[in-house]
Amino acid sequence: MASHLALCLLAFLVTPSDAFWRMPCASPVVVERSDPIINPGAVSGHTHTIMGGNGFGFAMTYADTQASTCTSCIVTKDLSNYWVPQLYYKGQDGTFTSVNQQGGVVVYYIQRADPLDPEYSKGLLAFPPGFRMVAGNPFLRSFNSSSLEAAAITYNCLGTNNPQTNGFPNYNCPGGLRTQVFFPSCWDGVNLDSADHKSHMAYPSQTDTGHCPPTHPKRFISLFYEIVWNTPDFANKWYGNKQPFVWAMGDDTGYGYHGDFVNGWDVPTLQKAVNTCTDDSGVIQLCPVFTLQSDAAQQGCKVPPAVHEQVLGTLPALPGCNPVQSGPANAVPKSGCGATTTIGAPIWPYTDVTKTKNFKYIGCGSDPAGQSRTLTGASKTDASGMTVESCIDFCNSNGYSIAGLEYTTQCFCGNSVAADRAPVSGRVGACAMPCSGNSGQVCGGPAMLSLYQKCSSGSCTNIKYVSPSPPNKGHANTTSDTPTIPDPECP
Repeated sequence: MASHLALCLLAFLVTPSDAFWRMPCASPVVVERSDPIINPGAVSGHTHTIMGGNGFGFAMTYADTQASTCTSCIVTKDLSNYWVPQLYYKGQDGTFTSVNQQGGVVVYYIQRADPLDPEYSKGLLAFPPGFRMVAGNPFLRSFNSSSLEAAAITYNCLGTNNPQTNGFPNYNCPGGLRTQVFFPSCWDGVNLDSADHKSHMAYPSQTDTGHCPPTHPKRFISLFYEIVWNTPDFANKWYGNKQPFVWAMGDDTGYGYHGDFVNGWDVPTLQKAVNTCTDDSGVIQLCPVFTLQSDAAQQGCKVPPAVHEQVLGTLPALPGCNPVQSGPANAVPKSGCGATTTIGAPIWPYTDVTKTKNFKYIGCGSDPAGQSRTLTGASKTDASGMTVESCIDFCNSNGYSIAGLEYTTQCFCGNSVAADRAPVSGRVGACAMPCSGNSGQVCGGPAMLSLYQKCSSGSCTNIKYVSPSPPNKGHANTTSDTPTIPDPECP
């Protein structure tokens, strides 16, 4: 035992201060007004884009994360959730249009410690089960240069040589706007959360470097988010003398950006990576501890939204009660605007036609670009009138038992789906594009097919992804017993 601990300590001591890995998460699992840290069991005040495990819900425990059947991140043993507010463009006409992310998020795990840390000799820790934290303040509308927390929020205007800023840059970013948040890494060693979701943590003396205070002696591996937003989509739509972007909570300064984290790691896996994956290139493939998955597998991991409102596209107002408040005083929470506060039934990405067409939804399959079609029978395209019903009618009338809708306008027919193209059990999939003839229906996605199959004699039932969720969860998740978490391999 003593020799094992000695080896663990040696692994820490030889870790370079800048050793790290970048963990990409290819897409959000859901975008909606949900925040189980700040507003557990209720609709959140503003919209978030959420990455990670599909166990995400409106109220969460560690067991909920472990009930995930997939994750939108590359490491299969990480069922954590990572989220930030959604970005919008404010038009000159007063409307708000959601800005697309380039993928999801890149999460940096940085093995950074300081010899002056109170418990430096004990090494870096993995996050324990049940741990969660928040970085940033959504109500800030001005910058306090003496605040370690304020310094943790930064913006990088890609495609320029300009230095990073702490608020929105007031110029176009040809390569997109990269938003960044650094989380505190010093822990009090006792509490997994706190009333303000921050006090159990502290920043080191220089925000992203330096030593921990004596009140928070234990040091976690450092967490840092990067998200790139497709702001060049709006490069020709600037007006006036001020940048046109606004966060979901009505922040057009950028100072209110924030991030949330709920730990869902298999803790021994993370601790082993902290101790042994000491390469300083950031390339996650160089860490043999992790089992990695493809982009397609990440993108197919989704959670059905449960707040029945539009949060993407062009909107007359920001979701929730979020008028733009420019400061410099802190923003004041608003209510009474008529926005829904109800968690509804999950909105699954299919249309129930079991009774009207005798076809059942069997899931979201793939139709890889540059390869032979998944469904090789008859096909048609309808730029303005494609619906689930019209595609099913077309395939049925041509003698086919499977109808597949793709990329808003396309309909393909066949009688079978190859196993490597079939929907993946337990995953909602990346079918999310509206049909050209009915925006309330889903017609596949890029290289993805919404698949419907003719029912044989007997019952006609759509696919059931998961078991019913507990009250106030708001999302349907698989259930499992609380796992037994072994002690980390090293302290």
